[in-house]
Amino acid sequence: MIGGVDEAGRGPVVGPLVVAGVVFEDDIFLKENKVRDSKKCTPKTREILAEKIKAKAVSYEIVVVSASDIDDLRKVMTLNELEVDVFGRIIDKLRPDVCYVDSADVNDKRFGKDISSKLSSKLEIISKHKADDIYPIVGAASILAKTTRDEHVRNIAAEIEDKVGIALGSGYPADPVTMKFLRAWVDKYRDLPPYTRRSWETAQKLLKDSKTKKLDDF
Repeated sequence: MIGGVDEAGRGPVVGPLVVAGVVFEDDIFLKENKVRDSKKCTPKTREILAEKIKAKAVSYEIVVVSASDIDDLRKVMTLNELEVDVFGRIIDKLRPDVCYVDSADVNDKRFGKDISSKLSSKLEIISKHKADDIYPIVGAASILAKTTRDEHVRNIAAEIEDKVGIALGSGYPADPVTMKFLRAWVDKYRDLPPYTRRSWETAQKLLKDSKTKKLDDF
C-alpha cells in the first residue's frame, strides 16, 4: 500500500489550512487518469478527479485546521511543526507501507525524519520538494486538499462578502482581490473579518494601518 500526503492553504491570510492523505494499492489508476499536482489542473478537472480519487482509494483522510486554530497553535509551534504534527496524525491513521510527502521544510530529509518521529509505528517516509508533481499519489492528496480548501473558501465568501459588497478572492495576500476585500472590511468595521489568520503579518499591518488612519481623523 502506498500513501501520499500534501497540504493546501499554507500561505493564505484568510481561510483554513487543509492537509489530505490518501492510500492506494498502487499508482496505476492515478497514472491512467493523469493525476498530478492540483495547481496544474483546472478547477473543474480537480473536482472530477477528487470524486474519482475518493471512490477508488483504499482510504483517505482530510484534516481542516481553521484560521483561529492556526493562530493559537502558532503561539507554541512554528507552521512547519504544525504541519509535521498533522501529517503524522494522518499517516498514523492511514497506515500505508510507504508514504510519500510534499516537504514543507526547506530541508526535505529533516521534514521526513520529523514526521517519522511522530508515528506510533515505523514505516518508510519519502519526503521531497514538489512531491505532488513527482509522485501521482501525492498529486492525488494535493487534489483532495485543494478541492476541500476551495469549498471552505466558497462557504466563507458566501457568508461574509455581502457585508462589504465585494468579492473575497482566493484568500492569499498576493491576490489583489483579497487585499481589496480586507481593506474594505477593516475600513468599515475597524477589525479583521472572521476566518482571518490574525497572526499573519499581512493582517497585523492592515490593523495597524487602520488605527493610524483613525488617529489621522482627529
